Amino acid sequence: MLARRSLLALGALLPVRALAQAPLMVETRTLEELYQAARAEGGNLLVYGGGDLPNGSAGTERAFNQRFPGMKLRILVDRSKYHAVRIDNQMARGKVACDVAHILTIDRFDQWKAEGRLLAYKPLGWDHVYADFRDPDGAYTAITVFAFSTVYNTAQVTEADAPRDAPDFLHSRFKGRIVLGYPQDDDALLYQFDRIVSVHGWQYIERLLTQDVHWVRGSAPARVMVQKGEKAVTFAASGPLVAPADAPSRFILPTNDSFLSWPQPAAIFRDARHPAAAKLYMSWLLSRDVQGAPGRQWPVRADVPAAGGFKPVFEYNTQPGQFRAFLSDRARLERVRDQLEQYIGPMQGPNPTKVEGLYPQ
Repeated sequence: MLARRSLLALGALLPVRALAQAPLMVETRTLEELYQAARAEGGNLLVYGGGDLPNGSAGTERAFNQRFPGMKLRILVDRSKYHAVRIDNQMARGKVACDVAHILTIDRFDQWKAEGRLLAYKPLGWDHVYADFRDPDGAYTAITVFAFSTVYNTAQVTEADAPRDAPDFLHSRFKGRIVLGYPQDDDALLYQFDRIVSVHGWQYIERLLTQDVHWVRGSAPARVMVQKGEKAVTFAASGPLVAPADAPSRFILPTNDSFLSWPQPAAIFRDARHPAAAKLYMSWLLSRDVQGAPGRQWPVRADVPAAGGFKPVFEYNTQPGQFRAFLSDRARLERVRDQLEQYIGPMQGPNPTKVEGLYPQ
């Protein structure tokens, strides 16, 4: 009893902040120090990345493995909705295969955090990330800002004639020349269509369907068709803010309409088999070199300017935080999805990534 009273008395004398759990500190090791720790761990890393093209993150893999010789990064790209379900099922089986995930289903990261599934980590540069783009406890951190808007083929459409706002795509010159991803197949595409309907009404969808739209599964396949000249334009795809001079397509922003943007979150799983490599990867993704690399959209760091003199994403007619709220309201999301499918019809075609199974190889 005396010992217990002594401990209680000691506790009463300690400042409250000394009794509370210390806040997680931002990583202080350099990339080279993190690299050495990852090499000592074995150098392997498996990431589940959101996307809709086979091996769609091959460039990131090459850049990382070249920057850190001896590392063996693999980014398995599949639709975010499939990866999210895959991870949930793996958790239920007690074996999560990937070390890191960066997928657009932001609501799942909140769920996984609440369940204690994520490893709290604040990578190098975390303190420079916009506060809206990071979890305050370090459960997950955005690694880039994606946006959907017009992409046009430069050989088929001049910049002056390129459609920027939704009504522009209804012009007769674009009949039979538009490619779009099925909105009921992708939550980001669904939100893009939901926003258009909220401004221009369901009659817009009726008029759009008279334009003989070519429908595909995914935003990247639509962009590729435009790049190849198979179609002239799309309004639901991403692209670099500044394209090379000889690029076959351009990404441009609307004149009046708002556009979709969202911070792509990334997290390390608590049971990651390669936590040291995962921490290296997360810190590298937030490094100034990667955030400011050519061919990207907006950085998540406030101290890294966007390419080509573009302003920070918050200064445009877009609200990156709204996509998270849209994803969280699943009842409304499913209602919008069902309504659009009534207009467009059921989606056709296989999963473009060709990734299958609970534990894909």
